[in-house]
Amino acid sequence: MAHSDRPVPDGEAARGRHTRDIRNDRQAVRHLLRADTGGAHLGLALTIGVLLVAAGFSGPRWVLIVSIVSVVCAAWFVLALAVVHVRGARGENAVRRAYIATFGWGGYVTP
Repeated sequence: MAHSDRPVPDGEAARGRHTRDIRNDRQAVRHLLRADTGGAHLGLALTIGVLLVAAGFSGPRWVLIVSIVSVVCAAWFVLALAVVHVRGARGENAVRRAYIATFGWGGYVTP
């Protein structure tokens, strides 16, 4: 087949298919990584439980380490809150999204 005999792809249709494929891929990834407040509650409870156990059954050095980890968790929440605020979330929705971003990993602990 000569070069001039090849069908020319429709640029607009190709862009439409590409956009649709990208949208479907992103939707699948969002669904896979979706977290909810139930998982965040579990993540917060596990974090508090581990910190209390570590502080209760160990010496003063571990209490200091637990305090530092607590500050890091709080800083992570504040950072997540700032990011969701910059991205347009406001009020209760921003706090919920930051809470899920900080502790949503708890949803992956149980099957």
